[in-house]
Amino acid sequence: MRKRQKTLKLKRSVAHRKSMMANQACSLIEHKRIRTTLGKAKALRPFAEKLVTLGKRGGVHSRRVARTYLRNDQGVKDLFDEIAPACKDRQGGYTRIVKLGMRASDAAPMALIEWVDFADREDDAE
Repeated sequence: MRKRQKTLKLKRSVAHRKSMMANQACSLIEHKRIRTTLGKAKALRPFAEKLVTLGKRGGVHSRRVARTYLRNDQGVKDLFDEIAPACKDRQGGYTRIVKLGMRASDAAPMALIEWVDFADREDDAE
């Protein structure tokens, strides 16, 4: 019987994929939005949203679990101090993916992934 694959493999080994997701999640936490390929953005969304759920839960154990995923102390601090409190009233859907079109060099579909709550704040400031 066919089983549905839950993770997008992105033609990478397990270790490479985990490192890439950790790096992209740290960049998303730091910059609040990143520009990447559509496939990577779709793979990053569930990873980042699970981290926000950990941040909303709070506590020492959640911080340690987030640290194992992100491998970056500053990223964990920003996640728990900035991102999670901003998303406290939201039940899910913390990120938004906006398609940008094709990349000029190799025609890869590009996308912008951003935090929903922070994108609204930046638009109001402009």
